[in-house]
Amino acid sequence: MLRIYKTNCEALRVLSLAAVEKGAWLSLTSPGAEELSAVAALTGVPADALRAALDEEERSRVEIEENFALVITNAPILRGQDGYDTLPLGIVLTKDYFITVCLEKHQVLEEFAAEGPRAFSTYKKTRFLFQILYKSATLYLKYLKQINRRTDEIERDLRRSVKNEEIFQLLELQKGLTYFTASLRSNGIVLEKLLRLRSNQQLQHLITMYEEDEDLLEDVIIENKQAIEMVEMYGHVLSGMMGAFTSIISNNLNMVIKFLASVTIILAIPTMISSFWGMNVDVPFGENNGFAYVSIIIAVTTGLSAFGLWRKGLL
Repeated sequence: MLRIYKTNCEALRVLSLAAVEKGAWLSLTSPGAEELSAVAALTGVPADALRAALDEEERSRVEIEENFALVITNAPILRGQDGYDTLPLGIVLTKDYFITVCLEKHQVLEEFAAEGPRAFSTYKKTRFLFQILYKSATLYLKYLKQINRRTDEIERDLRRSVKNEEIFQLLELQKGLTYFTASLRSNGIVLEKLLRLRSNQQLQHLITMYEEDEDLLEDVIIENKQAIEMVEMYGHVLSGMMGAFTSIISNNLNMVIKFLASVTIILAIPTMISSFWGMNVDVPFGENNGFAYVSIIIAVTTGLSAFGLWRKGLL
């Protein structure tokens, strides 16, 4: 789907357009072949460059050509309650247009596309690029805080009762942190490369950096580094928690097995004693209230055995 936006220079309001104009933002979401071909013909950007971000396995990178600059970054996305993942987001800068390409609707782009006053301009393409990257970095931090809160909730549930469901939820969160780690590191490389491009005079027609833009890019780098530190810290905490609860589960299983073994021993004593007096031979107390005596012997022996097992911590 192709959507066209342009900000009003006076009020910086986002306007939806029916046709492409210079200075417009072309937002491609899960585009078809015809839309890609039309945008490629209109902007002069090869269809292969536009199609690069449609590969779920695409890594973050920067590609500079004569008439366009392609920046691919991995933005975080939430699928379901604990399904944290990343999605490639392609951003193409040309002399006249700003183009974004994504496989799905993404929160970062949707917030910029919302109607009303906005603190960005589609004319200032470089600053708009850095604002998108900054929004993506802050979204990583937001999701990491959610993961931390969700981990605390699962930990409280596990303290009450250890179930497979909670363990699977922790595994899902750990998988999301792994995706975040890989994406944030590759995004950091892209940001460092963009910072080095500020001194390249040949790219001034595509990426023009003013002092405010450089400050914004440095803020993005700081947020990205902070996200990397947080994801590493939460990853260590989650790994330690998984190991601790795995040990707890094993310990609980051993306790149950010991308890069942002790109960089996106690139940075997009455069976063994009653078997002796059930034989078809002469036995003590066979004629004088034998049942009562045997019951007393069984009760005393069973009680002593249970007391001994309790003293040893087996009951």
